[in-house]
Parts: sequence; structure tokens; C-alpha cells
Amino acid sequence: MSAQRRPWIVGVSGASGTPYAAAVLRALLAAGESVDLVVSRASRLTLLDETGIAFRDAHWRDDLREWLARGADGKPYPFPPGSAGGPGSDDGPGSDGGPVSGGAPGSDGGPVSDGGPVSGGGPGSDGGPRSAGEAAPGLGDVRYWAAGDLAAGPSSGSYQAKGMLIVPASTACVAGVALGLSKDLLQRAASVTLKEGRRLVVAVRETPLNGQTLKHLVTLDDAGAIVLPASPAFYAGATHIQDLVDFVAGRVLDAAGVPHRLYRRWEGELGGGARDTGDTGV
Repeated sequence: MSAQRRPWIVGVSGASGTPYAAAVLRALLAAGESVDLVVSRASRLTLLDETGIAFRDAHWRDDLREWLARGADGKPYPFPPGSAGGPGSDDGPGSDGGPVSGGAPGSDGGPVSDGGPVSGGGPGSDGGPRSAGEAAPGLGDVRYWAAGDLAAGPSSGSYQAKGMLIVPASTACVAGVALGLSKDLLQRAASVTLKEGRRLVVAVRETPLNGQTLKHLVTLDDAGAIVLPASPAFYAGATHIQDLVDFVAGRVLDAAGVPHRLYRRWEGELGGGARDTGDTGV
């Protein structure tokens, strides 16, 4: 009997910082983790602005592959061979050569895609139309759920998941989760994650923060969420903007307990990062 699938739910909200989400997704897939992806309507505009990629309902597999192959500057990036998104991967971004599962395209405006067939009866299904069930070749174990599908698997506490990572988290998303609004699947899945006592990491990306947002973040902390500002550090010897993005993504994965090698860890030695990169400071 096969093991029960228990994915990490990754929610991408409309805040600037879509490269953070791509780095987290690449690392989760490289670690062999299953992923359920929820992309908000607003985040599609941000993704288009930051990378030039239009995340289309009917072609989400192709668009996700292209997104994961882009670096923090929005251009194709030479990720290490075999890593999620790396050019050395035989099956494309995120492939580890293993079996592939997936999800069907879905629209933010409702549970049924307007660009392709949607199957019902997958995990979390009660027989109605769903946004999951189709294979996604080359993406590892990724399942895509439409942000408007409030009957999707992650909307229920009985749907098995390890937890949820919101990367990046806008202040509107933070407010919605803190207040329990559940206006879309991203917010509903976050509320379910909290009520079920699962790990919720909220990588808020905004500055400055007003008093109301700070109160919302305290509410999330009190509810058990991990509030993780998208704030990169510089001791790891960053030489490219991608290094700074990977540091934040690595901290998100640290909070989730997922192993990775995205950044150089502090080992109590001053100047270690500069020596690793060959920077003499001259």
C-alpha cells in the first residue's frame, strides 16, 4: 500500500517577491517534497511585472516550468545541474526522475478551468468539478489548485498536508488570514493550517509596516504561525541577487524543517562568507 501523500501547501500572494516563491518551490522539489500550489489573482500581476511571465490557467505547467528556470532578475539563470529548475535536470525544473503527479488547470474565478478538462474525484474531491487530478510532466510532485476553488482539497482540515508556506505574503493576505476572512483558497488554506495545528510560515514582504499590520502579525504569531520577514542577511557571502533571494528562501525552509543547501550557514567565524567567495575586501 502506497504512503499517504502529505504535501506542503505553497501560497503565492500579490506582494513583490515572486523570486522568493520560485526559490522555495525549487528547493522543496529538490528535497523530494510534494507541493500543492495556490497562486492568487494579484500575484499573477506581480509575476508578470517581475518576470514577464503570464501565469495562464490553461498552460500553468509550462508557465511554472519557465518561472522556476528564471533567476531573481527575471532572466534564465544557470541553476546547478539536477536542482529544481536546473538545466541539468532531464525532465525539466523540479524533476528528480521520480513519478510525476499533478493538478489540472484552474481559474482564480472559480473551481473549473476555462482552458482544459478538469477531473473530479482526486484527493479532497466529493465528486464535483475540481482543479486537480492531471499529471504535470517535468514538475515533480506538484498539484495546482485554483485560488477561487473553495471546495479544493486544502480547504478542508481532513485533507492531509504537512503545513503551509505563504511566500511572499502581502499585507492584505496577512490581514485576511489574521481576521479569518477566507476570501479565497489561499486564505482559507492558511486558516485550516492554523486550526489543525500545522506549521504555517508567513514570509511577509512589505516596508514600512503600519500599526494595523503589526497587530495582524502579532495575531498570527499568537495563533501559532511563524512570521518571517523577507529580510536577507549578508554574512553568507552573497555575490549575486539570487544569493540574497536564496537566503530568505532557505530561512523559510528552515522554519518548515525542510533540509536544503541554499545558503552558507553562520559558523561563528568572522569573514567566512567573504573567504568562501574569494573576496579579499580589496
